[in-house]
Amino acid sequence: MSTTSQGATENRLLIPALGKIYSRSECAYMLLRVVAGLMLVPHVWPKLMAGPAAVASNVMVRRGVEPALLAAYLAIIVEVAGAICITLGLFTRAVAALLVIEFLVIVKVHSASGWMTSVQGAEFPFLWLIVLIFILIRGGGPYSIDRKLGWEI
Repeated sequence: MSTTSQGATENRLLIPALGKIYSRSECAYMLLRVVAGLMLVPHVWPKLMAGPAAVASNVMVRRGVEPALLAAYLAIIVEVAGAICITLGLFTRAVAALLVIEFLVIVKVHSASGWMTSVQGAEFPFLWLIVLIFILIRGGGPYSIDRKLGWEI
């Protein structure tokens, strides 16, 4: 960090020649939001392909989630809608709130296996939870359908 003539501190740029890119934090946030939305696709794809009944019997029941079939339907619907809406920045905060609730449950369920991803623990779902909380707090941003339509809450 360096101090300006007014006494305020600013971050020291790692590569000063890229200063114009660094100053575009809105583009960086859009990248995070879009990548998070797109990365939800491989998270939900196996569930979507297997179908709610298979997800309920193979995953939900094994992990003690009841009612399993309802939970499977909800997870699939929220994750498919979440992938689309987060990527586009549409209903961003509302969808992120639903995903945060879902991932709180997922973290709790996975924590029974421990922390590490190698034992299907809570580590990776917790990372998702933090990213989704950030998106919930931040909203769609200026490069979102929410902002273009004036729907951002």
